[in-house]
Amino acid sequence: MSGQGTPELKPLAGLPLAITSIALALGTFMQVLDSSIANVSLPTIAGNLGVSVNQGTWVITSFAVANGVAVPLTGWLMQRYGVVRTFVFSVLGFTLASFLCGIAWSLSSLIAFRVLQGAISGPMIPGSQALLISIFPPQKRATALGIWSITTLVAPIMGPILGGYISDNYHWGWIFLINVPVGLAAAFLCWGNLSNRETPTRQLPIDTVGLGLLVLWVGTLQVMLDTGKDADWFSSTSIVIEAIIAAVGFCAFLIWELTEEHPVVDLSLFKFWNFTFGTIAFCLGYALFFANVLLLPLWLQTNVGYTATWAGLVAAPSGVVAVVLTPIAARFMAKVDARLVATVAFVAFTVSYFMRAGYTQDASFWDFVMPMLVQGVAMSTFFVALLTISLDGIPPERIPSASGISNFARITAGGFAASIITTLWDRREALHQSRMADHSSVFDPVMQQAVAHLHSFGLTDLQAYGALAHTMMQQAYLLSSLDLFWISGWLSVVLIGVIWIARKAYSHGGAVAAAD
Repeated sequence: MSGQGTPELKPLAGLPLAITSIALALGTFMQVLDSSIANVSLPTIAGNLGVSVNQGTWVITSFAVANGVAVPLTGWLMQRYGVVRTFVFSVLGFTLASFLCGIAWSLSSLIAFRVLQGAISGPMIPGSQALLISIFPPQKRATALGIWSITTLVAPIMGPILGGYISDNYHWGWIFLINVPVGLAAAFLCWGNLSNRETPTRQLPIDTVGLGLLVLWVGTLQVMLDTGKDADWFSSTSIVIEAIIAAVGFCAFLIWELTEEHPVVDLSLFKFWNFTFGTIAFCLGYALFFANVLLLPLWLQTNVGYTATWAGLVAAPSGVVAVVLTPIAARFMAKVDARLVATVAFVAFTVSYFMRAGYTQDASFWDFVMPMLVQGVAMSTFFVALLTISLDGIPPERIPSASGISNFARITAGGFAASIITTLWDRREALHQSRMADHSSVFDPVMQQAVAHLHSFGLTDLQAYGALAHTMMQQAYLLSSLDLFWISGWLSVVLIGVIWIARKAYSHGGAVAAAD
């Protein structure tokens, strides 16, 4: 239905404003929560479904990539159907997909439902932000943005804790089923209070070919990254075919989008200097962050003996620090060059990764927590600084498109990074275990002494050698984790240089776009 311009509606006030704000915040909370809640639950999910932890990683990557691909469509959907309808439909669809994830009976069904959940949730974050701003009076819109940004920072705190507690005490399906009552309530309240405030709609063309090519190359590349390790990479015909399809699809996508009048991804925005280098730093920085957010709880549970709950408690403090510091950082953004603020973020990330590179097998809980507190400093400045740099110099009418591309690239990079980090983790473990095995022998006096020591605990020779092999594997995974933490730290240093290729940028009091 094509829209006539709607009259300017007064902001909400009193109880309707409070209820609607909470409902919109809950919509954002659910979407962000589900991008982190499964991280600490991967070993439990994999064990329950009878698959390896590596295959379980697909639960994370499928959601991230589907969500990333859906983001560029958000602007078209909101203009075509209205912001309220698009947001409410997205919340209801997300709620249904969450229910299906909770009752999934196999890995393949769970992945399919996670893809649906990720794809349909694309409009939830931009929709909630736009509607929150619209219901507050102009002088209180900073409050609206504060509610929105704090919500997106609280969810990553709650995600690991909730995911860990549920996995340890209930069926893992409840990490998704808890969305159902929240989603239904949010959709009901938002429609009841906002249906008479629908935005104007208009007929718009949609780049179906570009969208199809985008889904083709991104989806194929993600499948290749997820399955490559188990298929022994390019020794497998299927992996070679997937690589060719992804490469050809990507080239065709570039050509089509550069020549299409109404592209689904406006690549001409990369003509802007800050947008190009800001997006590069944003994507790679987020990829490192997302990969390490996945790696730490995985290692803690599979090799250090932590439960899912305790792994979640290790990860949560970074979010607490981010919540406290984000409002303070936002005040400085209008006065301080965003490149300086971004540098603070990357320095904090670097320190955090290097601190993790000093972990030992018998590290205490606080040894694991301290680097996460430093990471919280990075989280409080990273997102707002990188978006400020990326969007600097973009004409106002093109900012929604630029923001969509930036978020698409960031979320997709995170999905790719999750697959790459688990592959590297296992490869480095195999390398370290092989090196340790080369220096171990049943005739080695040290080995014989260790076996004799284990005899005192009542172990047979076979059991003693099995225990030593298990210890060797734990040490190999520790060394592999430390390698990846070091690499992450040095890559963060390199990204500081990328930031300073960009020109000066100031936020001028712009909106904070937090992570999802």
